[in-house]
Amino acid sequence: MSPFNASDLQRIFETIDRNGDGFVSIEELHWLLNRTGVDFISDDLESLIGKSMIDFDEFLSLYESISEMNRGGEEIESDLLNAFQVFDENHDGFISCDELHNVLVRLGLWDDKRCVRDCRRMIGAFDVDLDGRLDFEEFKNMMNYSSNSSS
Repeated sequence: MSPFNASDLQRIFETIDRNGDGFVSIEELHWLLNRTGVDFISDDLESLIGKSMIDFDEFLSLYESISEMNRGGEEIESDLLNAFQVFDENHDGFISCDELHNVLVRLGLWDDKRCVRDCRRMIGAFDVDLDGRLDFEEFKNMMNYSSNSSS
C-alpha cells in the first residue's frame, strides 16, 4: 500500500508546480526528491524521465516506480536481516568467527575440517571497526560484495 493516495500526490504536485502551468520541471522534481531523501543528479533524472517537464499523470507513474524500487530494497534488507540472524547464533548482534564457521558447516557449505582461520579472513575483509566480528552493516557489505562479484 502506498503511503500517499492520489489526492495527496495532487497536492504535492501543485505545491511544487510553482508557476501553476500543470507541469513540474526537472529542477522542481529534483528539489522534491532531495527533500524526501531520494538522491538523483538533475541530468540523471532528466535522462530517466526523457524530458525536461512532466505532467501530473507522469508524476504519478514516477512516484509508483520509485515506490516499487523502495519496496524491492526493503525486501532485500529484510532477507539480509533474516540471514544475519541465522549466523548470529547467540543473538548478540554480531557474527563471530566461530558462529560463521558453525553455520557454514551446518549448511553443508564447508566441511568441518575447514579452518576457523578462513573465517577470520572472511570477517577481516569486511570488519570495518576491527573488533573481530561482523555487525549487521558489515554483514550487508559482505553480502552485497559477494552478490556483485558473482554477477
